[in-house]
Amino acid sequence: MQTTLIVTGILILGLISLFFLYRTKLKKKPPVEGYNQILTLTNNNFQSYTRNKVVLVDFWATWCGPCRTMAPVLVSVSKELTGNKYVAKVDIEKYQHLAKKNKVKSIPTLILFKNGKEINRFVGIKDKNFLLKQINQI
Repeated sequence: MQTTLIVTGILILGLISLFFLYRTKLKKKPPVEGYNQILTLTNNNFQSYTRNKVVLVDFWATWCGPCRTMAPVLVSVSKELTGNKYVAKVDIEKYQHLAKKNKVKSIPTLILFKNGKEINRFVGIKDKNFLLKQINQI
């Protein structure tokens, strides 16, 4: 019984160590090309950039693998949008207030705003065609 507990403890510590190693490695990895050009929303500019526009906001974190998978999709979507339609991002670690205010429970969460009001919400990885269809329906 004692041996089982010791082995289980060692396995749990090993998994925790691997998780933190993976998270640190992802944080240091540079974002995908073009992702820096997507509008970054902050506590100060969130309302002004979502007012009178259609904006798809990506709530993400540097250590999130699925968020990094979404980055090139969002860059591609942003290049195809015209008029008053945009893609923006919120780093939930830097702007926790915005994540709480918008009830973001998991990431990536994409929220589609029209005139500052939430129209739709998507959680997880979505493809370019799906996102463009959702944005262009508005």
